[in-house]
Amino acid sequence: MLASLRILVPLQALLALPAFSLAPKGSWDTFNYAPKSKTVYPTAIHSQYGSVTDAAHLIGANGGKAFLLTSGSWVALDFGVEVGGLISLNFDSPTSNSTSLSLSFTESPLFIRPDASDDSSYPDASTTYDGVLKVSAPLQAGYWTQPASALRGGFRYLTLVHSGGTGSVSISNVSCAISFMPHFDDLRAYTGYFSAKDPVFHDADFLTKLWYAGAYTVQTNTVPLDTGRRVPFSPRGSWANDARLGVAGPIIVDGAKRDRAVWPGDMGIAVPAAFVSTNDLISTRNALDTMFAAMNPDTGELPESGPPLSQKGSDTYHAWTLIGAHNYYMYTGDIQWLQKNFYNYAKAVQYLQSKVNDQTRLINVTGLRDWARLGGGGYNSEGSALLYKVLVGAVDIMNALNWVGPANAYQYNATLLKDSFNRYFWDEAQGMYRDNLTTTLTPQDANSMAVLFNLTDSDTKKKRISDGLRKAWNNLGPIPPELPDTISPFISGLELQAHFEAGNDERALDLMHRTWGYMLYSDISVQSTLLEGFTANGSLAYRWYRGYNNDPAYTSHSHGWSAGPTPALTFYVLGITLTSAKGSTWSVAPHIGGGLPGAEGGFETPLGWFGVKWTLQSNPTKFGITIDTPAASKGVFTFPKELDVSKGYTLDGVKQSSAVKKLDLTGGRHVVTVG
Repeated sequence: MLASLRILVPLQALLALPAFSLAPKGSWDTFNYAPKSKTVYPTAIHSQYGSVTDAAHLIGANGGKAFLLTSGSWVALDFGVEVGGLISLNFDSPTSNSTSLSLSFTESPLFIRPDASDDSSYPDASTTYDGVLKVSAPLQAGYWTQPASALRGGFRYLTLVHSGGTGSVSISNVSCAISFMPHFDDLRAYTGYFSAKDPVFHDADFLTKLWYAGAYTVQTNTVPLDTGRRVPFSPRGSWANDARLGVAGPIIVDGAKRDRAVWPGDMGIAVPAAFVSTNDLISTRNALDTMFAAMNPDTGELPESGPPLSQKGSDTYHAWTLIGAHNYYMYTGDIQWLQKNFYNYAKAVQYLQSKVNDQTRLINVTGLRDWARLGGGGYNSEGSALLYKVLVGAVDIMNALNWVGPANAYQYNATLLKDSFNRYFWDEAQGMYRDNLTTTLTPQDANSMAVLFNLTDSDTKKKRISDGLRKAWNNLGPIPPELPDTISPFISGLELQAHFEAGNDERALDLMHRTWGYMLYSDISVQSTLLEGFTANGSLAYRWYRGYNNDPAYTSHSHGWSAGPTPALTFYVLGITLTSAKGSTWSVAPHIGGGLPGAEGGFETPLGWFGVKWTLQSNPTKFGITIDTPAASKGVFTFPKELDVSKGYTLDGVKQSSAVKKLDLTGGRHVVTVG
């Protein structure tokens, strides 16, 4: 069941991109975390304290009244999954003009408290910087809605507190109007899907749940234009999310709760996740336009982040914006956008190339801001890896615009950089790349990027790097040498893909089990979207010593840069990738070495539907795959290395006797079997 059950997506007229079709229905829809309505209600009572009666009436739509009888009483409501938006409720005839109410919000149940929300304005070791939203006396009987400026972009738990006065407070009809994905009437209107059974993990549906958790994470990060975190940050005891985020909305930001700004590094993973799930790329285009609009016209330097933060001084995030531009073009084929941004794009590429040393051909990183890693300046392998990825993408973009000369120049520079990267950074004794020219430290980020971006000059190096990265794991995942006591799902998302690239499918799935399994099932997480990061022992005090002031309440539980498994499962386990814009040419190379009995899924581009379904049986080995691609396309199917094709195979029901490694295929439906 691949393309046959698709129907038109409703009400996406705001997308200035082609209309797409919905993914087929199936058992996988059970694991879609997106709510069925944009108005959501509490699904359970988490806890309560003091004199509270009829709290269960607050569960679901159109419930009856609940009563907070005395000051200090409270009830914590559970919405079941990460949500975000404005709370509404009814006050039913307060018994005293002196009674008041306060609301506190949190993603993690660790921070369900009557006196403070989890922190989103500023990290503070007290964990109580944000405080509560106060509804002062006298409470007016009738319908009340949270002020728009006090929007909470991400939470699961809402605590209602009788915060003063002698009378009781009667409440009913508590709801949240979802603010994210403002251009989607149906949050579950996915254009892609994924499904697989995992026979090794304790939950056989884990991989399917994880794919949808990543997709939903990115949805919660796609927000209206005027809902950014206000800068300067709100004073202690308050928060505000009414700042303008860019040139147009909707727009993709880094996190639901915070920072709520465009961060192009985060987009390096969040945008591929959005592409394979909802195909919502208008928010990506608006984010990229925001970054190019803020470019320094004299130098070509791009900002590190979008407004209202508008931070500067990052060569690596400058590179991620350029990588994002290439991703956007590949997924959409939007040549008009390329033409509009050509000058700024070329100037921004030149800004990075101007930092390349003529002798070493390596970039001298002087814009030091980054994803929080330590070090990174000078002739740094991470910076050079990102520049290489920029140059390879620039070749595609210049060829698309028929600028053959610049395309050839970028290709020449990329070739020189690859040679220098291996000459200067490779440490033969360790079997990994060094962080810079003088250290023995082998960073997680640069080594993962080197494999993923094809900077290695042999398959042997890919395998050695995969082995070396594995040595840094504990039971929860990789500990990066460049940021000790940290597990970064952002960089681990790159490492995940690197293990697939190295042919270590089982290791890649093991990494998902450890790092993302912990995030999805831990009882301190939101259990529907994915954590910004955590410490080596699993605590929420991510970056406790690196800018976050030892404030675990500040950690975001819905961060798009953590959605790496969503595109990885599509691009590697299913094996579908685009090799030219929109998928005019494509590759299908499924990774079957992880012990899965099969997988299916797909996505849309402006050309149409790309779908794969494969099954694997052992003893004896039998493999079958169905490939659906648009008629106006062509591609290559690569047989998995685990298969023995020496005795032939069948293609579309016809026995083929010759043993080959690849098949050139036209668009349409094809069925290949082996064994």
